[in-house]
Amino acid sequence: MTTDEQLEFLKKGTVDLIREEDLKAKLERAAKTGKPLRIKLGLDPTAPDIHVGHTVVIRKLKAFQDLGHTVIFLIGDFTGMIGDPSGKNVTRPPLSREEVNANAETYKRQMFKLLDPEKTELRFNGEWMDKFTAVDFIKLCAKTTVKQILERDDFTKRLNEEKPISLHELLYPLVQGYDSVALNADVELGGTDQKFNLLMGRNLQREFDQEPQVVITTPLLEGLDGVNKMSKSLNNYIGIDEPANDMFGKVMSISDDLMWRYYELLTDLSPSEISNFKSQISDGRNPRDLKVNLAKLIIKDFHSQTAADAAEDDFNRRFVKKEVPDDIPEVAIAAGTYKLADLVVASGLVATKAEAKRLIEQGGVKLNGEKATSAAAEIDITNSDGLILQVGKLKFARLGAAE
Repeated sequence: MTTDEQLEFLKKGTVDLIREEDLKAKLERAAKTGKPLRIKLGLDPTAPDIHVGHTVVIRKLKAFQDLGHTVIFLIGDFTGMIGDPSGKNVTRPPLSREEVNANAETYKRQMFKLLDPEKTELRFNGEWMDKFTAVDFIKLCAKTTVKQILERDDFTKRLNEEKPISLHELLYPLVQGYDSVALNADVELGGTDQKFNLLMGRNLQREFDQEPQVVITTPLLEGLDGVNKMSKSLNNYIGIDEPANDMFGKVMSISDDLMWRYYELLTDLSPSEISNFKSQISDGRNPRDLKVNLAKLIIKDFHSQTAADAAEDDFNRRFVKKEVPDDIPEVAIAAGTYKLADLVVASGLVATKAEAKRLIEQGGVKLNGEKATSAAAEIDITNSDGLILQVGKLKFARLGAAE
């Protein structure tokens, strides 16, 4: 690619690029000297699992890797013990080093589903921060002002609402910013909620007589509902470790409008390729075909092409041809008679009796293919031979009496 083509490729799906002219100059210099740029993405391992919303920025890191640059996946084992205040209206509980390290192992396994581990520089900021003395921290704090730190929106809001801010939280942007100095980063990536921290890194590099890094932010991905940010707590997410069949079904459930957002942020397709798909819709192509393509692209990244093809076949069998899937999990339950709501909970397909009752009332539960209508209906599984329970469109269980 030419430099301008690289810029267009790297700008896809971004919000902030500070500054574009700086990135162009860095790319031109890298092409001329043959020395790749150093691209940093830091993540605190505060939770053990990643959903596809987290991979938006990881995919941008992969884009730089595909162009031949050195990508640095920085695990914040030190900053994770402070707790990032980004987007929080209360102090985030700090993690222990043991919790951070355990989560970091899971992060590494999941990250390398997208990144090439042989071409990725894996670092931990404890490498340098654990060696910091009290004097080092005082010198680092002297590189910025209280006013600059309190300009952060999260801190301003909490001050205005008279909510406490712990002193250690004020150190977080400084430590994250210093990571860029320690790594001599040319570019740092992050979500829009990280913009303040990324700019702090740019400022600190100037203070340490380094060329300031380029800051690139990516948007926060909407969940399956198309309204709220993708979140496990809202149950509107696609987990990257989920079975391929579940991922396929979830993608097929999104709206046609949201499909384009996912194409932009969750695939490597170019803007022109996505525009071509949109024109096909205008010419009469069924949006469902392109949603199938999107689902298979996502599954291929986290599983395989074979798994993507099998998930499509399974989906068609269940919902297009109205067939029951072959691989229904078998659940053994103590012999006896159950009210339907209790049976649904005992199957493990829902968590609570209240949820089971709601789904039954809404027509979302089937027994052997027949829609169930009464939560109080009594079901005897003592002599049942593989009773098939279905909850919603995607959840099945073959029930039998435990021996």
